[in-house]
Amino acid sequence: MLATASVEAAPLPRLFPERWIDGTQPQEPSVQVQPLDGDTFVIRQSVKTNFEAPFLYLLFGRDRALLLDTGAKDGRIRPAVDRLVADWLAAHGRADIPLIVAHSHSHGDHVAGDTAFRNRPNTTVVGLKADEVASFFGVAKWPDEIVRYELGGRALSIIPTPGHQAAAIMVYDPRLRILLSGDTLYPGRLYVPVNFLADNRASVDRLAAFAARHPIRAVLGAHIEMTNKPGQDYPHEAATHPDEHPLELPVETIGELKTGLKATLDQPGQPQIHDRFIITPVPARPQ
Repeated sequence: MLATASVEAAPLPRLFPERWIDGTQPQEPSVQVQPLDGDTFVIRQSVKTNFEAPFLYLLFGRDRALLLDTGAKDGRIRPAVDRLVADWLAAHGRADIPLIVAHSHSHGDHVAGDTAFRNRPNTTVVGLKADEVASFFGVAKWPDEIVRYELGGRALSIIPTPGHQAAAIMVYDPRLRILLSGDTLYPGRLYVPVNFLADNRASVDRLAAFAARHPIRAVLGAHIEMTNKPGQDYPHEAATHPDEHPLELPVETIGELKTGLKATLDQPGQPQIHDRFIITPVPARPQ
């Protein structure tokens, strides 16, 4: 039996003027880019290249740029990133800028493009294990410590959020008041391995406490799997996403997720359906 939950819908922030590529047109590019400002770019991989159709994020500071995730199999992410970097450098009269490639978490649909960046000049690819992520960002007390990561005039907060996957993080940008939330929170099926439910609950509790202290304009995750109809998702591996839910979620969904995770969720195959996401327990996984 499906558990359902619904709350009064908070108004959605509107960040993107264009419709995202969704596989419904005969032809669409392999990636689409929409800027949030001149230093912040959101990249979507086409569902025609991979059903996961992930979202990636490129943020520039004065001293370095951060790319969060490299996409799923068969993506062509590096050419798009190289174009964005070249355009940014030209606009700022610069010859180069170091690029840091990190990950919202270490599942294959977020790291498949890493190989294309390993030989890129002036580029560092962060490791995929929790201890490697903690070491790179200077998290001494993983996962309980939230740390600042400086891009140069743009200090981000790195928030460890293991649960969906052991090395998961979120990134908060106070300049734009956006929270990059990976697969822990997005308009879709939030997969929670039953053996890591306690980790997921603890991560979302810490996240809710952070959100109570910091202004968040929008939560931006790594996928869209929900339709515009409340509580209705697309079939797994859907080839098209007509009438998608917006990528952006209001900050209130963090509290809704925290409350939803308090329920008994130890039975795989019994999802808890909310208007904008579905908490989906899955069998135990190694992490």
